[in-house]
Amino acid sequence: MKAPAFDYQKPGNIDEALALMQQHGAGAQVLAGGQSLMAIMNLGLATPEILIDITGIKGLSDITLTDSQVRIGALVTHARLHASAEVARHVPLLWQSVPHVAHMAIRNAGTIGGSLALADPAAEYPAVALALDATISLQGPAGAREVAASDYFLGLYETARANDELVVAVSFPKVRPDQRMVFDELTRRRGDYALCGLAAAFQMQGGKIGSARLAYLSVGDTPVLASSAGAALAGCAPDEAAVAAAQSALAKDLSPRGDLHGSASSKLHWAKVLLARSIRQLGES
Repeated sequence: MKAPAFDYQKPGNIDEALALMQQHGAGAQVLAGGQSLMAIMNLGLATPEILIDITGIKGLSDITLTDSQVRIGALVTHARLHASAEVARHVPLLWQSVPHVAHMAIRNAGTIGGSLALADPAAEYPAVALALDATISLQGPAGAREVAASDYFLGLYETARANDELVVAVSFPKVRPDQRMVFDELTRRRGDYALCGLAAAFQMQGGKIGSARLAYLSVGDTPVLASSAGAALAGCAPDEAAVAAAQSALAKDLSPRGDLHGSASSKLHWAKVLLARSIRQLGES
């Protein structure tokens, strides 16, 4: 299939992009990497009147470090994230997740901002953002605002971003010396959407787990923070007893629905498997 006819504009700055979005309203669609959008259009699931190509806007491709954060522009590609020494050093959970994103051709063009704007519940970056308590930067006609990841993902492909706002950046806290990060997911084939995935951020205290933020993907309409399982790990050594306690608590956090890829019980089982893997990897490290 081919996409229906559409107009095309490539603004030179954010103000021009926002003006076009206001002018065309619901008929406008923002184009960044296009790796999800073009497929959706070709399937006839989206029929925008105009594509607003933001790839020429300066500043949206920057990776900026402050004392406590790494701010990543919306147009930074998956491939560039994985090539960045700063991301590998300061946001290792994000860096670990990149090779799980589709295939190299997709990673060369797709962007972090596009992933967060679409908010596919099977995507890796929304779960990473939730696990790390990242902040999404939005800009619209009323100005700029910051939204915590915990407040950003609202439902299936639904976010706190208004229709006339752009995702311009996402900021991650720099990893601390007492933190350990583990990303893992299960797929039928390398590059497929995850059957289940886990972004885990552990804070360690003297060989024991002080706290854990466990964010799952592909188990709900949004990334899901497994707070009960995380609480069950507090004060535990990363051993089999911790695995059992966290797995037992996980059923309080997750209520997956069965689909063509697996039953609800299978998805909960997969989530438990990934949780055990992450804790055992933590123990080995």
